[in-house]
Amino acid sequence: MKRLLVAVVMAAVASGAAAPSAQRGGVVPQRVTVGGLRLGGLPAEQARAALNWAYNRPLRFVFYGKRWRVRPATLGASVDVQKTLSHALKAQPGQQVSLAIDIDGARVARYAKALDGWLSVSPQDATATLTSGLTPVLHAGKPGLAVREAATQRRIEAALRVAVRPLLRPVARTIPATWTRNHFGPVVVIYRGSNRMHVYNGRNPSRVIPVATGQSIYPTPLGSWHVVDMQRNPWWRPPDSPWAKGLKPIPPGPGNPLGTRWMGLDAPGVGMHGTPDAASIGYSASHGCIRMYVPDAEWLFNQVHIGTPVFIVSA
Repeated sequence: MKRLLVAVVMAAVASGAAAPSAQRGGVVPQRVTVGGLRLGGLPAEQARAALNWAYNRPLRFVFYGKRWRVRPATLGASVDVQKTLSHALKAQPGQQVSLAIDIDGARVARYAKALDGWLSVSPQDATATLTSGLTPVLHAGKPGLAVREAATQRRIEAALRVAVRPLLRPVARTIPATWTRNHFGPVVVIYRGSNRMHVYNGRNPSRVIPVATGQSIYPTPLGSWHVVDMQRNPWWRPPDSPWAKGLKPIPPGPGNPLGTRWMGLDAPGVGMHGTPDAASIGYSASHGCIRMYVPDAEWLFNQVHIGTPVFIVSA
């Protein structure tokens, strides 16, 4: 009985010691690829080392001149080498064996979102300046780029499912500029000295409008401005200025100092608008704003948009 017990123990020890050796032994069948790697014909230990080394190399990214690397572990990805190799050793010659991997999809999604914040570029609209002859010159804009997060996430996860490491490019789409030289829209040039407004369609003259500009004590500011506010039938509210002290707001309707249209500029408190005081047109009579006949203001309102450039010059 004692001899039988010893024999059973020895057999158990021998079988336990032999199991790992059997798993480590063997040769990967010929022409077998594992996660894109050609491991056919390699002994199991060499195949294991090659797979482990190849998978844990960094993913290589490229995007319009930028290059960087990220390890799979940083993206929450890992490979079960033992399980993968077990499948490879049992494969048929020439078979393609997939990797047994684990990917943290949420972490990859966060990385794709971070790439969007880093790599995306906003489009630049065309711009306008004035020549020495006070006519508009249009300068070309540039399209932008936006990383497509979901598509980039899928591309990264596909790369993490194999052990080869080709260059990986995030998926992006082009964002066209809103305003181009060919479709720029209006440009407004206001001649403060002669109280004239020249409206251009891009670089082409469109209309000349008589205006009233600011009195010498409240001059209309010179410079390059833009339309930033547009209102139909606006309220007039007294500005914080000595000349308006004690005045009350005036609702839309006849007698409203702003007429029926208001086009505010990024020059503080200054805008282009209609006026019921038609006799002031052609003179320096306002408190800094650019007044027009009501029909002219309504026409201009239908031409301009938020962002329209407005140049005010001294001529």
